[in-house]
Amino acid sequence: MATVGATELKNGATFLMNGKPYRVVKYTHQKIARGGGTVKLSVRNLETGNLEEKTLNSSTKVESITTVKRPVQYLYKTAEIAVFMDPKSYEQIEIPLAVVKEQLIFTKEGENVDVLFWDDRPLSIGLPAKVVLTVKDTVPGVKGNSATNIFKPATLENGLRLKVPLFIKEGDKIKVDTRTGKYLERAS
Repeated sequence: MATVGATELKNGATFLMNGKPYRVVKYTHQKIARGGGTVKLSVRNLETGNLEEKTLNSSTKVESITTVKRPVQYLYKTAEIAVFMDPKSYEQIEIPLAVVKEQLIFTKEGENVDVLFWDDRPLSIGLPAKVVLTVKDTVPGVKGNSATNIFKPATLENGLRLKVPLFIKEGDKIKVDTRTGKYLERAS
């Protein structure tokens, strides 16, 4: 495997550290006067899905890994696993639920998603930055309450609870940011 320096670990890079695969979420390089710098990384463990903070010396080397995205269909989940199917080979792929639980909130059964693989090992689901979901339950907005930035609670078709503007009604389709789980805009 190829090694890369810590300063080359930009956002989205995947690498191996202590035998575990990681993807860089946020990269910051701090230069220290008369010495080397440090690289502060916010990384996602691709086996557990946990977000971790790492601080490396700028001269540190890590193993670079190559990951591949493959389109698959989400079938169902059990108490321990999420099951996907490769549409070409009909092979079923199982990923521990603990790894993809947060991502499955934005995925409907029967929907096509990208799964990130490393050496034929499924690691995580690649989600689009935003998804369209239907509002299942929310209280009606109060007429005349038109001040800006006033939000009310809503429950979406996937069970996600979030704050939406007063003009959103039950049955409306809205765009939700998959990274933050927050309302973005009404879908047309």
